[in-house]
Amino acid sequence: MRLPRVLVPELGEEIRLSGAEAHHLLHVLRVKPGRQVVVFDGLGLEAEAEVVAVSGSTVTLKAGQPRPVETEPPLEIILYPALLKGDKLADVVRAGSELGVSRFVPLVTERSVPREMGRAKLERLRRIAREAAKQSGRALVPKVEEPRELTRLEPVGFGLVAHPRASASLSRLAWPQTGQVALVSGPEGGFTEVEVEHLRKLGFTPIYLGPRILRAETAPLVLAAAAAALRGL
Repeated sequence: MRLPRVLVPELGEEIRLSGAEAHHLLHVLRVKPGRQVVVFDGLGLEAEAEVVAVSGSTVTLKAGQPRPVETEPPLEIILYPALLKGDKLADVVRAGSELGVSRFVPLVTERSVPREMGRAKLERLRRIAREAAKQSGRALVPKVEEPRELTRLEPVGFGLVAHPRASASLSRLAWPQTGQVALVSGPEGGFTEVEVEHLRKLGFTPIYLGPRILRAETAPLVLAAAAAALRGL
């Protein structure tokens, strides 16, 4: 039986939890002293732990020796999805976190319908990333950054931008073996040619994702899955 995973601020022999993680343990999992769990720090380490005390809204754990977790893809995946309407970015963050994305940076583009993101929505996306990391067995919690103008992107060593009229395809792409990959996808209306050319000058290769029309929330996950699948998801 798979042990519950608990995100903790810091790994140590004794861990005292309150707040959302303690609430989940107490009121969802209904843990009692003696219950075994796995604690992780969100930075790449985890440890087996035992609930040793429950008092009010606080849970005390005794943890074993921390160990690194080998669940990350061979490449550090940075995903730049355009700001999308409604709750579509939540789906991108949730599935992207399961696929191994390490950073999400929403982009404001020329054709973006939403032009900004409120603090409440940003914090919700960060919660989704934490929960997806827990569910998928990751020890690294992806970062969700504040939206950034596309024109503020910096040059990259290896980058891809989804573009329906590109000549290069994923099946013929020469991926790097290590390091970072930066992946960009556009809004519902797509990128302008000026934006594509700007990204090309920064080191992003326009890439064709196939003959079918993909939704704006699907394209970034196709890119992320391709990067994660190099040596297995």
